[in-house]
Amino acid sequence: MEKKENEREASSSQQTDPNCPESCLDQPADISVNEVVRDAPPLMPSQHYDADTTEPISSGLCTLDELLSWKRSDASPFNASTVELAARHPPLSLSQQRTLVSHDMMGGYLDDRYIQGSDAEAPYAFYHWNHIDVFNYFSHRMVTIPPAVWTNAAHRHGVPVLGTFITEWTDGAVTCESFLKDEDSYRGVADKLVQISHCYRFDGWLINIENTLSEAAVKNTPLFLRYLSEQMHERVPGSLVLWYDSVVESGELKWQNELNQSNKMFFDACDGFFTNYNWTEPSLEWMSSYSGLQGRHNDIYVGVDVFARGKVVGGMFDTNKALEVIRRHNFSVAIFAPGWVYEVHTDKTQFRRNQDKFWALLSPYLHVHRLTSGLPFISSFCQGFGKAVSWFNLTAQEVQPLYEHMMVSGRGWLSCRGCPDNAWNGGCSLLLEGLIPADHSSVCAKCVCVHVCAHACVVCLRVMVLCSSPVSRCSEMELHSCVLREVCVKMERAGGPEEDTVFSCRVGEVMFLDVSSLQEPSQQVVGLCIFDVVWLRGAGHPQHSASTRLLLNATLQWEHPVRPVRHFRVHWRHLRGPDPRTPPGQLELVGRAYCNPFRVTELAVSDPPGLLELLVEPVLREGFLVPESQWGRRSLSYSKEVLQ
Repeated sequence: MEKKENEREASSSQQTDPNCPESCLDQPADISVNEVVRDAPPLMPSQHYDADTTEPISSGLCTLDELLSWKRSDASPFNASTVELAARHPPLSLSQQRTLVSHDMMGGYLDDRYIQGSDAEAPYAFYHWNHIDVFNYFSHRMVTIPPAVWTNAAHRHGVPVLGTFITEWTDGAVTCESFLKDEDSYRGVADKLVQISHCYRFDGWLINIENTLSEAAVKNTPLFLRYLSEQMHERVPGSLVLWYDSVVESGELKWQNELNQSNKMFFDACDGFFTNYNWTEPSLEWMSSYSGLQGRHNDIYVGVDVFARGKVVGGMFDTNKALEVIRRHNFSVAIFAPGWVYEVHTDKTQFRRNQDKFWALLSPYLHVHRLTSGLPFISSFCQGFGKAVSWFNLTAQEVQPLYEHMMVSGRGWLSCRGCPDNAWNGGCSLLLEGLIPADHSSVCAKCVCVHVCAHACVVCLRVMVLCSSPVSRCSEMELHSCVLREVCVKMERAGGPEEDTVFSCRVGEVMFLDVSSLQEPSQQVVGLCIFDVVWLRGAGHPQHSASTRLLLNATLQWEHPVRPVRHFRVHWRHLRGPDPRTPPGQLELVGRAYCNPFRVTELAVSDPPGLLELLVEPVLREGFLVPESQWGRRSLSYSKEVLQ
């Protein structure tokens, strides 16, 4: 590892935020930022910002030269995950028959590349996190860096995220001959992969070499894997390096569809093995007794292609048949491209229905892990997208419930699913519907599985039910050394004849709060600064009719603890324009920020000279309002460029 470079990175990150430029740190509090409006194209790095709007975007690296020249100082300040990998019960190391999801959709980096979200009307999202153990973002770029929105959503549910390092065909063979020629070369590539993972705060790599290797290159491949794994474990605790079943020990590209003596050398050098998809049950039977496994059944992820390409078991809505066979032989599973439920169905409005059907069929072969946390525990069940105002941002996704369909005493049934038609906070509510059979007075829905430790405290439970008008139900209880494991909602027949009763109910939010924490004062937003200002001309927000408005684009950054907030609201107001008779404007919402920093884009303002104010309001998870005196604020004055 490049020790000196890493030590310098660690030292600088302890002193200041490495993503915050010196010009920002030099802005004194309560002093207006002065800008000159220049008619010039934006100079933002194209790989990190949209060329038209300067919106921050996620991207990967396409060549070996790009990888080897990568530096932390060139990294996107927006694409680092802001959500720590949550603890889970049981921990991944003790999980049996794990489930990995490899997300491969139409080349990757679609609506999800917009780090601050997009206005996609019918996006693909994943929300069955309780059932999976590892998430891999896959594309055919050589270095696939997971978009921050995926890492944030996965981490919130205790699921580690892997990027992908892939080489393919003729070009891939040339790349491998270059970086696997000797120790210095493969260590150089491994060092960069470790630095990228550490910088962007994701949890490891899937290594996919799908091209032939020379004798020298294949000899160095296990050494590369071992070195990469060791360095990842040192820099990113709990990280994983997995190898995809492709090349064999001779260097030939020959998928085995199992672990055997031809590819065991790669498995021995890393954390796990992702098999190709054309396996048969006899091959699983043989592999389960193979001495080379050395008791590492859980580290074999048997690949399942949901598109059912080639001669495979199951696939599509029969993917459950593949899982049944795999689990019978006690292996983990790698589900490749479950976005099939979205890609091949033209009616995107049915996405949730198709997604829930697919995972319901798999659920008998999946294990539920529980998010481990202390109080407070809060969720509005937001899935990170909505339709009331079209939007998509997986960072906004909150802790997800169990989406299940259960039968009750033959005739009765109970279903839990996300409902976008009515939301308390976010993109959807939890819709509970079903039938209470005549021989039952009630049914009980297990909505959330968690592992929340509550020591000696008084806990407030608040449930928001969305009926014709929202109803809040609160209760207090005194707890001593308890663990909250399930949140259930009981649906009870209210009198009347004992007959089959159909019901429907929407739950908007569930909160478990330590009452003592409600007395803690809110904290102030400090250090708000403005930098990377770009001026454009255009239509701006649709509410503005003028076609050539002046558009402000700028990055805001501030300091405030992340844990107590659900998000930040970013506001602005006009203070003064070229006409002194124009009064100051009202406070207007720019957008929601789920992390720091935040990029203001296409904000239509008056022509120069002008003065405006930008404000950042913390929105507390418990719902209490923070007074404006504790918001962050910074004014920005701007003037015309004086041409010489």
